[in-house]
Amino acid sequence: MGLFCFQQELAIDLGTTNTRIIHKDKVVVNEPSIVAIDTMTGKMIAIGEKAHMMHGKTHENITTIKPLRDGVIANFDAAQQMIQGMMKMINKRNLLFALSLKMVITIPSGCTEVERRAVRNLAEHAGGRNVYMIYESMAAAIGIGIDVSAPYGTMVVDIGGGTTEIAVIAFGGVVFNQSLKIAGDDFTSDIQTYMRHQHNIIIGESTSEKIKIGVGSALCELVNPPPDFNVRGHNIMTARAGEIPVSYQEIANCLDKSISKIETAIFSVIEQTPPELYVDILHRGIYLVGGSAMLRGLDKRFTDKIHIPFHVAEDPSLSVVRGTGIALKNVSKFSFLMR
Repeated sequence: MGLFCFQQELAIDLGTTNTRIIHKDKVVVNEPSIVAIDTMTGKMIAIGEKAHMMHGKTHENITTIKPLRDGVIANFDAAQQMIQGMMKMINKRNLLFALSLKMVITIPSGCTEVERRAVRNLAEHAGGRNVYMIYESMAAAIGIGIDVSAPYGTMVVDIGGGTTEIAVIAFGGVVFNQSLKIAGDDFTSDIQTYMRHQHNIIIGESTSEKIKIGVGSALCELVNPPPDFNVRGHNIMTARAGEIPVSYQEIANCLDKSISKIETAIFSVIEQTPPELYVDILHRGIYLVGGSAMLRGLDKRFTDKIHIPFHVAEDPSLSVVRGTGIALKNVSKFSFLMR
């Protein structure tokens, strides 16, 4: 730790669901991308996990805002307060003080020039002097140890909170990519809808997320199935609190439509991949990263449907930020970083 430094470096994975920051080769921030605002003063009163605990429980003087939607900034002011608040967390832990701040920050491959400019402005408002941007799929590939400059093709599917990023990478560049606005948040919404229509139970986003973690599955038959998850909520038929067990088979059925759309997008990218790179992918398999890659049976379902081996990365939720951290340390090596 240092009290003073002329330049500090940060790698930021700006995610719809979670924002993660690497400083000095360590993940020092891993917090939900949400802020709580005092509606009377407009000032931020909580960020990250503390704000997430308030979500859906606030009174009229407090509102919670998720500044990112579908992988891009939807509320610039809230995003700015969130990033600055998270940087203060680093200040407390690492005594961060710098005359110059160097950043590498992630962006989805499908973002527009206006959306890129918003990310750059956000970084500069947070103190960034040298700001670089990297596509999430490229960062994910680097983060799982792939040599992105190699002459063979690699395919990465990053299923995050707001978007699914599908990319074919070779020779240090993205040969073909597709950004799909269906991902983990849609799985959460699917579960909420299912519980209301099938069981007449109204549940909040946090409860739906717990169900996804507890019994979320992409297959109706698992080798090691999880026990049923007991769900409590408001029964709209009886106007009373209700509790019912939910099985992983039910969740697999309710997520089927969203997962099928991701499958279709993967097929589309494969169809447009040059034949020589397709052979490389067929031989090496396709890599799954992102928090939603941990959905039970997802790799097997994709493998069976697409007939190419799918591999879930180790600790897939951190693949992108780790790759961003590596890019930060080797800016001169990675010419594809956007300045």
